[in-house]
Amino acid sequence: MKSINLTLLLFLISCSSIIAQHRGNYNEITQDISRQNILSSGNAQIYNPTVQQQINQTLYPSNVLTVDVKALQNAGATTYTALFNVSQMGSTAEMTSQLMKERVDHIKNRLNAIGITQNNMAIDVISFIPIYEVEVTKKLFSKTYTEVPKGFELQQNIHIQFTKTSQFEAILEACAQSEVYNLVKVDYYIDNIQEVYKNLQDELLKLIDEKKAYYKALGFDMSTYDVAIADDKYCYFPKDFYQSYQAYNSTSVEALDKNKGVTTVKKQTSYYYQPLTYENYDVVINPSILEPVVQIGMNIKLVFTPKPKEVKVAPVVETKIDHKYYVISPNGTIDVKELNTK
Repeated sequence: MKSINLTLLLFLISCSSIIAQHRGNYNEITQDISRQNILSSGNAQIYNPTVQQQINQTLYPSNVLTVDVKALQNAGATTYTALFNVSQMGSTAEMTSQLMKERVDHIKNRLNAIGITQNNMAIDVISFIPIYEVEVTKKLFSKTYTEVPKGFELQQNIHIQFTKTSQFEAILEACAQSEVYNLVKVDYYIDNIQEVYKNLQDELLKLIDEKKAYYKALGFDMSTYDVAIADDKYCYFPKDFYQSYQAYNSTSVEALDKNKGVTTVKKQTSYYYQPLTYENYDVVINPSILEPVVQIGMNIKLVFTPKPKEVKVAPVVETKIDHKYYVISPNGTIDVKELNTK
C-alpha cells in the first residue's frame, strides 16, 4: 500500500513538472492558461479575472449620454537613425585622431557600398581628453606620486541614417569590422505625422456620427442636450515598449557531459517588443504588424447632458387705483362736486 501511494505521489509530481514546462519563456499571470481548463468537460472556465469582471459588469442607466471613442494607427517609420559610440586611445593627440579617422573612414566606405552615403552620416565629438598615470619617484627617505600624461582618449558618436530595416544588419557588420560594437539606440522618424493625425480624426468623426445615430434610434433627441468635449493625442516609439524576461529554466550542459550533477547557471535576460494591445480601441488602422512600428493614437470624449427645462412665469397683473376727490359746499347744500386733480 505504501509503495502504491509513493508511486502515485511521484506521478503527480512529474505531471505538475510537465505542465509547468508548457508555460514557455514569456510568463505573465494574466495570460497563463492552466491545462485543467482546457481538458475539463463542458465549457472551459474563464481564468482571466478581468474578463470575468467585464462579463458580469452591472449597468446603471442614466439620462447623461457619453460618446467615448479611441483610434490607433500603426505607422512604419520613414527613416531610422542608428547611434553608435566609439572610443579611441593613442599615445599622442595626432595618433589618436588619425586612428579614429581611419576607423570611421572604413565604416563610411563599407556603408557606401550598400547605398548609405556620407550625407547619411554625422560625427558628434563627445570628448578628447588626456589619460594620466601615476608615476612613483623614489627618494632616500620618501616616495613621490605624480600624475603624468601617458596618452589621449577620443570619444565620438556616429549617427547613421537609413530607410529600410534590411539595411541595419549590414550597418552592424560594417561597424563591427571596425571594432565598433556600442549601439546606443535606434530612433524612428515619420515625415507625415500630421496626415496620420488627420486620418485618425476622420475615423473618430465617423464613429461619433454612428454613435449619435444609435442614440437617436433609441429615442434621444440630441438637440435637447448640451455637450462637453475632451480630446487627447499621443505618439509612442518602439523604444518605449521593450520588456525583459528570463528563461524559465537553464542548466549546464557541460555538467551532463562530465556525468556530474546538474548545476543551474545564471539565467540570461532577454528582451521582446510588446506594443499597445487593441482591446481598448474602437478602430485600429494597420493592425497586423511584422516589425516594430510607431503607434499614434487619438481619443475623443463627448458628454451630453439634458438642457434645463424653461420654467414658464405667469404674467404679472398690475392693479391701478384711481382716486377721486369731492368738495362739499360749506352752506350745507347737498351740491357735491368732484374735484379734478389731473
